[in-house]
Amino acid sequence: MQMGKKAICQTTKELIESELFAEVVMRFVDYLDKHNSPLLAIFDNTNEDIEEKTINNLISTLKLLSNDPVDLSGVIFPEVIRNFMKKPELLNNFVEGLYNYWRSFIRFFICFEKIDHRVFNKATERLSHLIKVVYRNMEENIMGHQCKIYRQVHAGSQFGLVVVETEWPCPYEILRSIPMIRQVVLSPPIIVNPSMNKRDGQFKKIEKNPLEGWCPDLTEWLCYPAKVGNLLIYIFFHQVFMELGCSLANLFELAEDDLEKKPDGIVVYGMDEKILREAVFFDDTKNGVLVGTIPASKEFGYFGYLKKMTLTLHNIAIMKQGKMPYHGMMVHILLKNGNKAGVLIIGDTATGKSETLAALQAVGSEYISDIIIIADDMGSLEISPEDEFLAYGTETGAFLRLDDLHPGFAMEQIDRAIIMSIKETNARIVLPVTTFDNITKGYAVDHLLYANNYEQVDHYNPVIERFSSYKDALYVFREGASMSKGTTTLIGIGHSYFANPFGPIQYKELHECLARKIFKFAFKKNIFVGQLRTRLGIPGWETKGPGEGASALLELISSQIKKGG
Repeated sequence: MQMGKKAICQTTKELIESELFAEVVMRFVDYLDKHNSPLLAIFDNTNEDIEEKTINNLISTLKLLSNDPVDLSGVIFPEVIRNFMKKPELLNNFVEGLYNYWRSFIRFFICFEKIDHRVFNKATERLSHLIKVVYRNMEENIMGHQCKIYRQVHAGSQFGLVVVETEWPCPYEILRSIPMIRQVVLSPPIIVNPSMNKRDGQFKKIEKNPLEGWCPDLTEWLCYPAKVGNLLIYIFFHQVFMELGCSLANLFELAEDDLEKKPDGIVVYGMDEKILREAVFFDDTKNGVLVGTIPASKEFGYFGYLKKMTLTLHNIAIMKQGKMPYHGMMVHILLKNGNKAGVLIIGDTATGKSETLAALQAVGSEYISDIIIIADDMGSLEISPEDEFLAYGTETGAFLRLDDLHPGFAMEQIDRAIIMSIKETNARIVLPVTTFDNITKGYAVDHLLYANNYEQVDHYNPVIERFSSYKDALYVFREGASMSKGTTTLIGIGHSYFANPFGPIQYKELHECLARKIFKFAFKKNIFVGQLRTRLGIPGWETKGPGEGASALLELISSQIKKGG
């Protein structure tokens, strides 16, 4: 893919006369040739190489048919064009195939200048409309009658971007002129098939800035300035990972009015493999910024790398601020009787956090007035100056496993979703789940639970178990045990320090001090600290486990929370 700077088509004539239309037809013919398609019968000499002149004649025929309407009876065609018109059903099938081939691409519409958001929105809608009009005109002119059924699919861009060069206090000259995304228009559902469907390991801290000596082609890069909780992190991505970089719009709030300040972190996704072979980060204490870098190789073509590197930088930055990062789900639950409760479930990837939330929304519909999502994956804990135990989030969206969601949940959200690796194990969905105000306000924590996905429930191991001391709690959280669900390359039961290999393990001494302080405070305030056995990692319990966990959680908070808490 190349990022060009040509004007958007305003009419069907401009569209059909564009270089892009001719290129798509050429590519489609080449695609048919490679697959020995019967549609090639549209050309007389299918046993020979198809000449460019012949394809151009077909393009001329399609241009004629794109008009609305065409009176074919009075038109004298050149002989070669008349041959195409003698096979209306085959030509119609070719047009249908061409349309589907175009829609099989991930399509980007990028405006490289500042533009009013309403004007840009209308331009993206108009482009989709023009493409559909051209397609319908062709088919109706070929078949000689109007269509009876019209499907309003998205035929234009799936990712519409306004990108401009922006002045910002950049400590690295090489990044300064990479344009920043200032507006995003999505046309979901969007299906993305990245080169990988799982992530491997944690990120290594290095002692030398990986940006030193790096000389990229700046025309191949864009920047998504993300609000990650209360932090500002600039995420630069190469066009080889364009669809993954643009998918950030469904996960992190796009920074708007604070680009004049220095970012807390910088992520560079897609560095040349000759320079960088592994995902690493550097703590640039001199410039007061954290730098995370990921190679451009196919093995790193997974959205989880981009998301987790960003969150790693967030976690390190907030630890330096005296807050404890967590890997978990935080919700503020409002019951119909007026009671409230803040519930934080900490656990590693695929331990049942999001699945329990989805089940809670289903089983608690009779009693729950609202569930405000504070964090779906990462966040931070602090003891406020007012002696409150508060939780914050990082993302306005969620990156969820399709297989473990409550039945029907994904279909209910599909009109807002970006779906990844849909045919693979660990298929994922990226969709918005909360607001920026919710993740940054700071909500009180009443129940702090560890997500145990590997132990079966029995007389000695209830669904929800309360710890008797902060030391017992620290032991379980510190061990971070979980059963792998295929989201990483690990198999079986593994251990991850505080279920969070994204910052705490690299800054373990600092994190230990913060964790002891936080857990001591939680027990001092008589906050319920325990573990929730979701059983998500036990075969056959993928749905029933989180469902029973949600029911037990609903019973717990109904019996323990206080009016107006």
